[in-house]
Amino acid sequence: MYKTMKRIAILGTGSVGQTLASKFVALGYDVLLGTRNVAGKLSDSAKDNYGNPPFKEWHAANKTVKLVTFREAASSAEIIVNATKGADSLEALKMADAKSLKGKILIDVANPLDFSKGMPPILSPELVNSNSLGEEIQKSFPDVKVVKTLNTMWCGLMVNPAMINGGDHNVFICGNDDDAKSIVRDILKSFGWKDGNILDLGGITSARGTEMYLPLWLSIFRASGNGAFNIKIVR
Repeated sequence: MYKTMKRIAILGTGSVGQTLASKFVALGYDVLLGTRNVAGKLSDSAKDNYGNPPFKEWHAANKTVKLVTFREAASSAEIIVNATKGADSLEALKMADAKSLKGKILIDVANPLDFSKGMPPILSPELVNSNSLGEEIQKSFPDVKVVKTLNTMWCGLMVNPAMINGGDHNVFICGNDDDAKSIVRDILKSFGWKDGNILDLGGITSARGTEMYLPLWLSIFRASGNGAFNIKIVR
């Protein structure tokens, strides 16, 4: 259906998915944005939980981004980004279909946040300490090359590291496939991340640590009222 070499599929239409989609478009990619119900999403007039404008307003200003189903997005690109809510990620990926995901790189930027008891959210008990969302995705889809990255920061900083400290701060990456991590590293560098600031933590089990950072991130955000901050490893 879509025939372009430089194509990326992003699953999730929230602020993270929108931010990443806009950046990839600026970099010259053909971007597919995946959702459960295309018509429903395009007609949704509600603001999100953070007060951002309705999706249809963003899409009207970003018409080059194709809105399709999860399965259509996953089947039409070699690199897929999971930007769904962590609590819904496995369901969304099942809707994308294992056959459509097989052999592909999946960049997982989601966190297993549980909002069932209100704010601040907690980490899903089954995906913490001895497990993680990144690992669960890899176990559920063993033929997918899962690379966890960018989940330790606000989405605006993901695509514009130069926003703070001259871009001198760290982004983490982990996954079991070294070739996939190399490709994702190149994508991060295209976003503006300095190669020396991309810290490879090893296999996908390292996703436990990056996901467990989220409670601290949320505490800092609530105390400072500003999401434009990040980790810098000082030696």
